[in-house]
Amino acid sequence: MKRYVPRLVAMGVVVGALLETYQPAFPGHHGSHVVVAPGGQAPRVGPSNLYPDPELTPGATNSNVTQANIQETICKSGWTDTIRPPTSFTNNLKAQQLQATRYQDKTPSHYEEDHFIALEIGGNPNDPKNLWAEMWGSPAHPLTHNGPFPSEIVGAKSKDWVETHLKGEVCAGRMTLKDAQNIIRTDWFKYYRDEKLK
Repeated sequence: MKRYVPRLVAMGVVVGALLETYQPAFPGHHGSHVVVAPGGQAPRVGPSNLYPDPELTPGATNSNVTQANIQETICKSGWTDTIRPPTSFTNNLKAQQLQATRYQDKTPSHYEEDHFIALEIGGNPNDPKNLWAEMWGSPAHPLTHNGPFPSEIVGAKSKDWVETHLKGEVCAGRMTLKDAQNIIRTDWFKYYRDEKLK
């Protein structure tokens, strides 16, 4: 029996080491997508604060926007203003969302209530699964909508650039609506890095 004791101790050390490297979602993290197996590759390339929790905000599309009608909807100047929800709705939703433990900074002015899949690429305007509190700046450099927005800080304005760029690609026929929506869902920052920061 004694000869098995060192083996059990060694196994305990290995399990302990694995548990130390495993980092479940806690207030310092920003959603379940940051939980990866030890040595595993994170599914997104940017810091976790750049993305909503995929379980709460997976994104939702607007069933009234299709590839067939983009010229009468998203590509028509001013169209998104006709479906944008009132600020009373988005401010109330943002206040509720900021109560979650994943948000360490609870200051509402540091966040934009963002449509994860933007209205200009067919995002749902009112579904809470498509709305999240997105930082104007970063956890280390909180900003308000007034900025300034230095180029080295990636936040809401950076995602806005991606959304506008994707809309241009869709409306010019260089990209499908579905592909644009998938870029946002999978990793908008990777697109920003590859297209804007290249």
